[in-house]
Amino acid sequence: MKPLAFLMMCSLVAKGLFAQTTDSAVFYYDKGMEEKAAKRYREAEKAFQKSYGFNTEKVETHIEWGNVLLEQRRYQEAYYKFKKADSLQSNNNVVLEQIAQLSFNLRKYEDAIKVAKQLQAAKYGSGWNWLIARSQYELQFYAEAIKYCEAAFKETANNPEIVYIAGRSFMEMHNYKRAAGCFDQALAMDSSNATWMYEAGLAWYAVPDDKKALYWIEKAGQNGYKKTNDYLENLATAYLNTGNLEKGVEMLIQVLERRPSDPELLYSIAEAYYKGKKYDSAIEYWDRILEVDKKNANALYMIGMCYQKKGDTAKGNQLCDKAIEMDPSLRKLKEEKKLPNGL
Repeated sequence: MKPLAFLMMCSLVAKGLFAQTTDSAVFYYDKGMEEKAAKRYREAEKAFQKSYGFNTEKVETHIEWGNVLLEQRRYQEAYYKFKKADSLQSNNNVVLEQIAQLSFNLRKYEDAIKVAKQLQAAKYGSGWNWLIARSQYELQFYAEAIKYCEAAFKETANNPEIVYIAGRSFMEMHNYKRAAGCFDQALAMDSSNATWMYEAGLAWYAVPDDKKALYWIEKAGQNGYKKTNDYLENLATAYLNTGNLEKGVEMLIQVLERRPSDPELLYSIAEAYYKGKKYDSAIEYWDRILEVDKKNANALYMIGMCYQKKGDTAKGNQLCDKAIEMDPSLRKLKEEKKLPNGL
């Protein structure tokens, strides 16, 4: 066979194989689209995989493969399909939109911000300020989170979560008054969120505004917030700070039933009774501390103070002096007429 004829034959064979490969890629791609339309996502995935085997550079295959993986909630795999599509065809906004959302869902917050800003610059889609705000919050850039929350709120003023995230950001920055205001605003838009109610209570406690703190913490419990030990202790503090000794101590005793012999809890109850001038009850609980820790000089000192308040000055002084022997630092408190823990 002549060389030229041989080369022509090879060329024809190559063209035939290329056409066959292209046809197969198209065939399986179309098959994948049919299965996707019928919501048979696993079968669609298999078809797109076969199409990919015949043509690895077809952008649409990666996009649709990514879409059916999304439908199966296989987000990590879908992310890589869209990233591959982006590498083959940059600046495809449909692809970038998926990458931005998946980056956030997969906690790739820096990537989410980068792509969202790219889409903003292209003036494609909406909601990017909100996605950036949440990403900045997760990255603990709270001032940036607030800035983008403000921009997002201008776009969508009826989304209470935007106001809530701004409140959380203010809380992290210890700007409790602004945080409390945000929580109140969010709850005005969604009055059923018990978690937000509880957080509003904590924010108002930090302001401090004890009446508002009590209002929201109580309301959280009424709306189904789980009454954990922390919840009950914070509710107790709110009651005590608003002058309701009975309710406050009742809550602390509920926690004590779950954590018996907890010295800090016993001290809190005794301290509440002391402030309420119920000295016998205060002595009872400080005695219980000494049962757990016989060397607790603070508890012994406060028992001495209770006796002095009751009018038994001699016994009170004796107990205070004994506490000072155990812990000489208490002498300074006695000289300055102060009490442990700022009582």
